[in-house]
Amino acid sequence: VQLQASGGGLVQAGGSLRLSCAGSGSIFSINGINVMGWYRQAPGKEREFVAAITSSGVINYADSVKGRFTISRDNAKNTVYLEMNSLKPEDTAVYYCNAYKIIVGTRTDYWGQGTLVTVSS
Repeated sequence: VQLQASGGGLVQAGGSLRLSCAGSGSIFSINGINVMGWYRQAPGKEREFVAAITSSGVINYADSVKGRFTISRDNAKNTVYLEMNSLKPEDTAVYYCNAYKIIVGTRTDYWGQGTLVTVSS
């Protein structure tokens, strides 16, 4: 499984950015539900969950981004998007694309290379 993320950059507080992540590989071709999402890791902090969406359209957000970030996906392209609005300096982090599928009770996570988002105050 390969995940290719893009779209990070530098933006002022209150601005917007859109991240994209294109996936390929076995979990997208096997029948059943798969999940794509985003995590982030700020300097000196642990990686944290941001948002996720299943291939059937179920969405989950971290409380810190609810109402500001929107996750969506194009199943035909195995691509997930993260629209980030009203960005805050505390959103500054490396954002990692994530994908997984639970097969026979086992979850295996796959990660993209990370894309840096910097929000200036």
